[in-house]
Amino acid sequence: MSPKISVRAAAGTRDFLPEEMALRNYVRNVIETSFQRFGFQPLETPAIERLDVLTGKYGEEADRLVFKILKRGRELEKGLESGDLADLALRYDLTVPLARVAAMNHGSLVYPFKRYQIQPVWRAERQQKGRYREFVQCDADIVGSSTISADAEIIALTYEILTALGIPKFCIHVNHRSILHDIITGVCGVTEDKFVAACVAVDKYDKIGWEGVREELDRRGLTKTMVEAVITALNFSGLPADVMAETAKQFEEFPELLSAYGEMSRLFEELQAQGVPEESLSFTHYLARGLDYYTGPIFETIVEEPKIGSITGGGRYDQLIGMFSGQDIPATGTTIGIERIFDVMRELHLFDAEIDAPVQALVAVFSKETRLESLKIAAELRRAGIKTEIYLDEAKKLGKQFAYADKKRIPFVIIAGPDEIAKGEVTIKDLKKGEQKVVGRGKICQALRAPITQS
Repeated sequence: MSPKISVRAAAGTRDFLPEEMALRNYVRNVIETSFQRFGFQPLETPAIERLDVLTGKYGEEADRLVFKILKRGRELEKGLESGDLADLALRYDLTVPLARVAAMNHGSLVYPFKRYQIQPVWRAERQQKGRYREFVQCDADIVGSSTISADAEIIALTYEILTALGIPKFCIHVNHRSILHDIITGVCGVTEDKFVAACVAVDKYDKIGWEGVREELDRRGLTKTMVEAVITALNFSGLPADVMAETAKQFEEFPELLSAYGEMSRLFEELQAQGVPEESLSFTHYLARGLDYYTGPIFETIVEEPKIGSITGGGRYDQLIGMFSGQDIPATGTTIGIERIFDVMRELHLFDAEIDAPVQALVAVFSKETRLESLKIAAELRRAGIKTEIYLDEAKKLGKQFAYADKKRIPFVIIAGPDEIAKGEVTIKDLKKGEQKVVGRGKICQALRAPITQS
């Protein structure tokens, strides 16, 4: 007898059974419909990328989370000698692969190139609530436009998706990397070589608070004066109009900030024009977004309850594609964190009870002699676009077939016994109401669609 294999999934991964897949597909369909409504087109890229494509784009901490793939055959033998063991990696996100695609197809794309992508990514990090090693990302990006209107459209798209999903009490936090840079280096006196380190530390505020950021900045080599200056200068957040007014006074002696503040002013004006309410926005000076490739406006969505971290995040990255093409191409986009959104909706019970009942009708089998007629009825319903299942096992008592339908949340059971067949009729049992009615064979679809539409 073969040895028994331990039955468990790899750490940080999950199986999704049919009931959960119905809910996941619902969320995905809402997101995808919004993407298409804004004119974004679908794109898919391979799960595997060259290692040199992925590394050096996200920052030192993120690079450590890339799942590397060992070389194969003779190349692995050589790698064991040299220490160079990997040449490929699993996709870390969807943005860098997009940059590669844009660079490879620069001459054939129509700009602005608006693409969406919904695929799994992999990260070698410690598993915790809302954070997995394999998870699905939903990205929307605009490549080839340097206007603030592109950034505004990405934020407006985010607002529409979260509203369509019924997510309550969310806030889209917005900042600008140029503002962050000019405050940290120009106002606070942090040297240029410490800027990225300071951003990484500030980006952890939501997890570790200002005291934790203070310790992190100190650990990264900033002087005590710099540390206090950074915390004081960046501790601004609130309604865009209020923060703009306050910071205009705070930094009036630093004219280099005016250009980025002017962009932010236009950004908020365009969001208002697109129907995004100001109370759903926060101008958050300490928002940093830890990835190295951001160059302009950055944004992140936080849900107040449950406390699960950010559920969307993105920004402008005008130099990333140039790392592949040798020519900078402006781009902006966001990731919709479908995994965390799913957790939020589960916890807040935001799913409609009907979502996980994809089958609309079960055709019961009255007896062996009536099975062929039941098969014909099922085929007719499927051709009419009604999701239909037929009871496959040997004919059992109707009560057991009703129980089967009830467990699978199938709302209607269709019965065609000898008497119904002889009269050209069927009996339709509504399991929710506990009622049944007899209809002619030609009226089954009509009888099913009416109550299904009302449910």
